[in-house]
Amino acid sequence: MRLITMIATVSALALATACGSESDAPAEMPAEQPADTQQEAALEVDVLDCGKLEVSDLDVFSTAGDYAGQTDTFTDSCFLVKHPDGTLLWDLGLPGVLTIAGPQTQQIFTVSLAQTLTQQLAERGMSPDDVDYVSVSHSHFDHIGQADQVSGSTWLVSQTELDVMFGDGVDVAPEQQALFSLFEPMEQQVFDGELDVFGDGSVVIFETPGHTPGHTSLQLMMPESGPVLLTGDLYHRAESRELKRVPRFNSDEEMTLASMDEFEARAEELGAKVIIQHEPADIEPLEGKIR
Repeated sequence: MRLITMIATVSALALATACGSESDAPAEMPAEQPADTQQEAALEVDVLDCGKLEVSDLDVFSTAGDYAGQTDTFTDSCFLVKHPDGTLLWDLGLPGVLTIAGPQTQQIFTVSLAQTLTQQLAERGMSPDDVDYVSVSHSHFDHIGQADQVSGSTWLVSQTELDVMFGDGVDVAPEQQALFSLFEPMEQQVFDGELDVFGDGSVVIFETPGHTPGHTSLQLMMPESGPVLLTGDLYHRAESRELKRVPRFNSDEEMTLASMDEFEARAEELGAKVIIQHEPADIEPLEGKIR
């Protein structure tokens, strides 16, 4: 799902929004937690509004052909995960320059963004310098659009998706490469399979390939609701999950279906709450927080 013409326009301006609206006040550091209570140390997750995607024809979102002519509006959510040992930003949303350029339409998609990540961090008394780690579920433009704003963070990335973006011989359109290049200043921590971000099982990135070759999802162990799984773009809509619908633009349909099976097995084993990141019915009831 790439709006090539729109990206060609906004990527040229993306660096101009890299440092907009930073707060001058330093973020307060969390109080030290005793080692034996850190697992219970109220993992905090803020849900950030990283844009909106209006789709005038959903046909491309199912190889079964049963969405043709339907319309929908997707949220584009990012997640600020605050752990006693650091802060992770999961997904980076639409390009920040949309806050200046306004809504952009290309083919079946109209995309818009109200606030940049930097602005939303400032509202929380934070700046991009307070984000220790960044990870994106995959390399489509609506999940990597504001990498320029957190360039000082360490990028946690699966080897497979890194190869998709920067591997030898990879043919990437110039306008997409402009967004990929925003990751180049970041330090990298590369993994295969899954990564236990803080070493205590509370935040785990795990591969769910098929939407892109190195697509990943996120597991959170929340103090109130217990296990939570964020889908990335394994599913785009609740109906897609119920019917196991695979978008036409996925890199591998068979691999996607296998990832769906593995994801659902994990969810059942954990008794996890599943949050579809583009599904307003999943995002709006959270009221800005996963608890």
